[in-house]
Amino acid sequence: MLRAPHPILSAVAEPVDPAAPDVVAAAADLLATLRRTPSLTGLAAPQIGLSRRLIAFDAGRHPRSRSSAGERVLANPRLVGASRWSHGREGCASIAGLTADVLRAARITVLGRLPGTGETVTIQADAFEARCIQHQLDHLDGLLFLDRVPGVLSLHSELHSCDA
Repeated sequence: MLRAPHPILSAVAEPVDPAAPDVVAAAADLLATLRRTPSLTGLAAPQIGLSRRLIAFDAGRHPRSRSSAGERVLANPRLVGASRWSHGREGCASIAGLTADVLRAARITVLGRLPGTGETVTIQADAFEARCIQHQLDHLDGLLFLDRVPGVLSLHSELHSCDA
């Protein structure tokens, strides 16, 4: 797992061909890393050193989750709808020990493609799952949750942290 300020975490990730064997392998690596780390609810390819537009998430692992699309990996995901904005506490595996209140949409629609088949999927998420997905999408655009924090007074020190 890469830690800030590694340069790949601040770079825009490259689009992928979801059917390419190396993309399928990268998706499997993301899922394996997510499964190995029970405190994580989401992970983006740049966090494991791959500048690719891939995210993995399973918000159902978190007690605050209301919606859950289950364990998913999406290639080239993009946010196509967002509403009901609110602040919520976030942390990140790439920034140990800090959390902050971040403004995010509480209801979203995301389009992406499944690695392997390339099938297009639409995911509608709310509450914690929506926050988790947006957090991962930020990683693909070279943003960390700290980039969305207005000032140092918004930060909180934590004993441990996890994505979203």
